[in-house]
Amino acid sequence: MLYSVQSLIQFKRDQEKLLLHYIKKNYLVVNHEEMYKTYKDIAKHVKHLKAKNFAKPTPLIIKLQADSKNVDIIFVDEAHLLLTKSDTYNNFHENNHLEELLKLAKVVVIIFDQDQVLKLKSLWNMQSLEMLKKKSSYVEEYQLTNQFRMQANDDVTEWINAFKRKKLMKFPIDAKYEVKVFETLKEMSEAIKHQNELFGLSRVVSTFDFLHKKDGDTYYVKESNGDYQLPWNTTSPKFTWAENPNTVHEAGSIYTIQGFDLNFVGVVLGLSVKYNEFKDEIVIDTDLYMDKGAYTGMDGIENVAEAKEKIVLNSLNILMKRGIKGLYIYAYDEKLRSKLLAYQSMNL
Repeated sequence: MLYSVQSLIQFKRDQEKLLLHYIKKNYLVVNHEEMYKTYKDIAKHVKHLKAKNFAKPTPLIIKLQADSKNVDIIFVDEAHLLLTKSDTYNNFHENNHLEELLKLAKVVVIIFDQDQVLKLKSLWNMQSLEMLKKKSSYVEEYQLTNQFRMQANDDVTEWINAFKRKKLMKFPIDAKYEVKVFETLKEMSEAIKHQNELFGLSRVVSTFDFLHKKDGDTYYVKESNGDYQLPWNTTSPKFTWAENPNTVHEAGSIYTIQGFDLNFVGVVLGLSVKYNEFKDEIVIDTDLYMDKGAYTGMDGIENVAEAKEKIVLNSLNILMKRGIKGLYIYAYDEKLRSKLLAYQSMNL
């Protein structure tokens, strides 16, 4: 059967009207400022997406509660960043973000990874999640087993996973994915700039082991000998850090890069990440981790020391898995840097 162009256009318009009728009460929620800015920017360029349908959890909860309204679907990206206790500083006075969102939507879809929790006040455990699931009338759960960012073989992924478990392994070999350690921060920064010229979206990031205050001043990630430094953790109200071309000359933090893809990532392992040659393992000095906001909300946590270490190790896991094509590393700790370079030399 043949259709005229006009009838096909009218059919498409009717479909769009029908679709808009069903999606007008949906929200995508993310508790991450840089990703929130990205989603709102995408909405400006995609038909039928509206910036008002993207929200951070606390403002959305307050709005819907004030309006006494429920919506159809709330899709939560990076649900491991949701708060699991009240946070007066951020104007959240309930017990749990997800619990409140479940009350405000017919369907709530969450993407959750407990190995990406970065704050004690967002520290999830499976018991908490199970309790919330039991309160729901219907639950479907899917286990995601594959990652699609890193174009790397299983040996590379396992090497990073072992690092997160505080174990150093011999360097993996992958012809399509580059893992490289540098003697100096300057060398790594220059290598990242070179890859940025070739492939774009290549940046240096760092563990949160350097002083940073929200006072408008510029702070720095420094080389261990102090001879070289990069501006540290700058943010812009308009642009996401990774998409700003000028940030190739800087170092980003976990909060500027979580959830984003880079082609090549250069990771500075700062003062909190050390190596014990006698035990042949990574040591995390949580007292040197300078994201003090990550440690607020200790009430109700049985083993605070273990929880703090988990926060730092989770940040390592996230930073080291940002690169699609390669991972570069500079370790501030001399013993760790020497050990990594020794392992690397075995593959040369």
